[in-house]
Amino acid sequence: MEAKTENLYNHIAFLTSIFPYRNFKNPESLQKTAAYIEEQLKEIGLPTARQKWDAKGNIYENVIATYQPQKSKRFIIGAHYDVYKEIAGADDNASSVAGLLEISRILTESKLALDYGIDFVFFCLEEPPFFKTDKMGSYIHAKSIAKTNKDYIGMIALEMIGYYREDKIIDKHSSIHKNQLIVSGIKRFDFFNRKVSQLLKANGTMDSRRISFAENYPNNGPSDHRNYWQFNIPAVMVIGTGGKGNPHYHTATDTIETLDFNIMTDAVNSISYALFNIKE
Repeated sequence: MEAKTENLYNHIAFLTSIFPYRNFKNPESLQKTAAYIEEQLKEIGLPTARQKWDAKGNIYENVIATYQPQKSKRFIIGAHYDVYKEIAGADDNASSVAGLLEISRILTESKLALDYGIDFVFFCLEEPPFFKTDKMGSYIHAKSIAKTNKDYIGMIALEMIGYYREDKIIDKHSSIHKNQLIVSGIKRFDFFNRKVSQLLKANGTMDSRRISFAENYPNNGPSDHRNYWQFNIPAVMVIGTGGKGNPHYHTATDTIETLDFNIMTDAVNSISYALFNIKE
């Protein structure tokens, strides 16, 4: 089973068409997004649940789907569905929501019997003003599983997996910044970071490199993975990049036209391979 480019495009086209935009000031738009995600998950036969909390007087929700819910050993993969301010957020982070929906489809249709279960978590409130607070959807989820009897192998947070551009640097040390998937985590869990990066490359469709930051580095956790470390769950961000990253990040030009769906399809296949072959 492989990712379908058409599915990725259709998911992102829908998510970026929601208006007002999917930010914390527009709870109805976030509800519409959550309903769409839940509908897609139910169509492929995954049991779903919603996790609710209050922030600034509004109710926000994570959407959670489980594969092999009977397994006590589990792996978490997630992506946030809210956007920064008044933007469509095609790459940040509709691309990852679409990728996560497609990975869940691939898994359920292939009916893989894994040694572990997988929790697909679609987070709300990753973006400012809630970033680095206990109102982040990923913090709500991480805290909720900390005292369960489940054994969590690790966690992957998907971020911006749709934009790619190779940059050639012409100088006496001429080089190319290649399209790749970057694995970002902290040194305490470097064994896990390395494992994820190696598995991403093993599929053969994408290159990957890992970055393991010191725990006191100011911006060592720029996404939802940060909230699992304090509960001793190995966690990384997997982000797609070409050249020096996406110049449309957190701007109004982060639109569907800027994405490379062919490379994104390869990225989703690589992430699927890593997710289905992770071992302790």
